[in-house]
Amino acid sequence: MMPSLFLALFLPCAGMSVVLLVYMCLLLYASRHLPEITTPVKPTTGNGLSSAELDKLPRTTGKELGLATECSVCLEDIDADQPVRVVPGCNHGFHLQCADTWFSKNPVCPVCRNKLEPDFFHSAKTNLC
Repeated sequence: MMPSLFLALFLPCAGMSVVLLVYMCLLLYASRHLPEITTPVKPTTGNGLSSAELDKLPRTTGKELGLATECSVCLEDIDADQPVRVVPGCNHGFHLQCADTWFSKNPVCPVCRNKLEPDFFHSAKTNLC
């Protein structure tokens, strides 16, 4: 009875040790022979707005927004005295810093996905002259 108890305990432990050893060898092989991935998973695109274009977007204060008093970027309430950036076309408003951060990476409204057309920025240049 003693040898069968010894075998019942020893064989599973020995089998798991072999599996662990094979796993460690595979990890060591993969770390030495597989190339490192240095490219980002999602490539960044430079299609956001420039700081000059951001300055051309309308600014107002929180009290002039009306009913929409929540910033959809940071999900916090917009106080009456805080500066707000308004998206032309859809008139959605966001905290100034939240909107500038968003639009420097994405030229679309975070709420309705309305694309900010380049015509808005070019027509603003011609109206100033």
